[in-house]
Amino acid sequence: MIQLHRQPSTSDPPPLEHAHTEPSAAPTVTVVHSDATPTGFADIYDELTPRQVGIMTIGSAIGTGLMIGTGRALSISGPAAVIISYTVVGFTAYLVLSALGEVAAWLPKPYTVADQAVRFCDPALGFSLAWIFWLKYAVVTPNQLTAATLVVSYWLDAERVNPGIWVTCFLVIITALNFLCRGLASKMEFYVSCFKIVMMSGLMLLALVIALGGGPDHDRKGFRYWKSPGAFGPPNENRLIEKFYMTCGTISSAMFAYIGSERTGVMAQTPCLHKATSRAIKYTFYRILVFHLLGITLLGMIVPHNSVTLAFHSASSKDAAASPFVAAIYLAGISVLPDILNACILMCTLSIANYDLYLAAKAMCDLALKDRAPAFLSRTNRRGIPIYALGVCCAVTTLAYLNIGHDSTAVFGYFVNSVTMLGLLTWISILITHISFVRARKAQGVPDEALICKARFGLPGTLLALILCLFISVTMVVDSFQFEAGRRHFNYKSFVASYLGIPLYLILIVGYKLTIKTKHVAPREADLWTDKSVGSGGRRD
Repeated sequence: MIQLHRQPSTSDPPPLEHAHTEPSAAPTVTVVHSDATPTGFADIYDELTPRQVGIMTIGSAIGTGLMIGTGRALSISGPAAVIISYTVVGFTAYLVLSALGEVAAWLPKPYTVADQAVRFCDPALGFSLAWIFWLKYAVVTPNQLTAATLVVSYWLDAERVNPGIWVTCFLVIITALNFLCRGLASKMEFYVSCFKIVMMSGLMLLALVIALGGGPDHDRKGFRYWKSPGAFGPPNENRLIEKFYMTCGTISSAMFAYIGSERTGVMAQTPCLHKATSRAIKYTFYRILVFHLLGITLLGMIVPHNSVTLAFHSASSKDAAASPFVAAIYLAGISVLPDILNACILMCTLSIANYDLYLAAKAMCDLALKDRAPAFLSRTNRRGIPIYALGVCCAVTTLAYLNIGHDSTAVFGYFVNSVTMLGLLTWISILITHISFVRARKAQGVPDEALICKARFGLPGTLLALILCLFISVTMVVDSFQFEAGRRHFNYKSFVASYLGIPLYLILIVGYKLTIKTKHVAPREADLWTDKSVGSGGRRD
C-alpha cells in the first residue's frame, strides 16, 4: 500500500521518498476544505449520489443534438457520413472525459474545470475557461428554445403563429422554474433523464421493427436508402472529395450532440466522488456506442436524407418534423404516435433548456465567487436563488428572439456552430490541463499507481484527443459553404458564428495575463496537495 503523506504544518508537498508502508494500521483521514462559500452567497454545488450522476450522464446523451441535430446532419449528407462524424467525435469525447476524470478524481471535492486549469496549468487559462464555460451554457439556452420552436412548428408553422410567442412562453416557464426553488432543475433533469432513456430505447426498438418491415406499410427497408438517395448524398463527379466534404459538413452537428459531457459531476457534491467519476466515464462509452451510433444507424435505415418531412431540408413541407425520429414514424404510416413523440421531445427540450439556464447561472456565480466577475452576481435571495446571475443569463437567452426575423432552422444552425466552437475550446482547455497535471505528477514523483482513476489511454490518448479537437475546429469551416442551385456559396454569418469564440478565448487569456501578470504554473510548483486527505492523499492499495 503506497501512501503519500502531507505535513499539516507546511504548504509544500513532501517528496515521495518520505512515504512508508503501514501493513496493518488504518490511515487517519482528515480532509481540509478551503474556499468556503461566504454567508449570503450562492453555493454552486449540488448534492447528487453516484447513481444520479450516472443516470444524468447517460441522459445527457439524449438531448437536442441527438433528437433534433441529427435531422440537420442527415439533411446535409447521407447516413454513412453522419455515422463517421459521430464516431470520430464520440471517440474524442470519450478521451476528453477520461482525461477530465483523472484530474477530477485526484481532488477530494468537486472543482470546476476552470479551477483545475488555475491549479495545474495557468491562472489565465482558468480565467478564460471560466468565462467560455459560462458563455457556452448562456448561448446554448436560446438554442434550446429555438429547437423547441422548431418542434412546435410540426403542429403550427411560423406563418400561422409567430415563433416569438413560443419563445416568450418557454422563456417565462424556464425562468419561473429556476426562480421557484434552488436545485429544482437538477432534480427535474434526473427524472427526465430516466424518461429519456426509456423513450430512446423504445424508439430504437421501433426503428428496428420498421426497418425489418413490421410497420403498417410492411415495407422492408433495410439499407435501401444507403443506395438511393445514397449513403453520402447524391452521386457526383468527385466522389472521394465529396464524401470527405459531406462528412466534414456533419461534424458540427455531431460535436453539438456530445458537448456538455463534462458538465455532470464536475459541479456536483457526491459522497464518493471518484466512484461517480469512474461510473460517468464508463457510461459515456456505452451511451456513445448504443444511443448515438446504434440509434443513428437505425435512423439512417428508415429516413432518406432528402425527405421533405425533415424540417432542415431546403424543400421541406410546412408540417415537416424537426426531429428525424418523428419524420421516420410519419413515413412508416403510423398514426397518432408522431404527435405523441413530438410532445415528448418538446418536454425534453424544455427540460434541457431549464437545466442549461440553471448551469449558466451557477457558472456565473462561480465567476463572482472566484473574483472573476462582480461579487453581487453571487448574491442570493431568501430561497437561495442567485437572482442577479439568473437575470443576466435570462438576458442572454433573449437571443432566441432572432427567430422572429429569420428562418428558425438557419438560426438553429448558427447557434449550433457557436456552441460547438465554445465546447471545443472547453475540451481543448481540459486536455491542456490534463497534460499539465501529468507533468506535475511526474515532476513531483507521484506514480501512476497513486491515481484513483486513470485516463483510459493515458497521456498519448490526451494528445490524440487534442489533435482531433484541432482537426474538428478546422473542418467546421465547411459549414460556411452552402450548396444552392448547383453551386456552393460562402455564408459569412455561419463562419462568424463558428469562429467568433476563438478570438474571444485568446483575448481573455492575453488580457488577463497582461493585467494580472500571471505566469504558467511550473510542474514542480503545481499544487497537488491542497484539500487532499492528510495521511492518505492519493493512496491506492
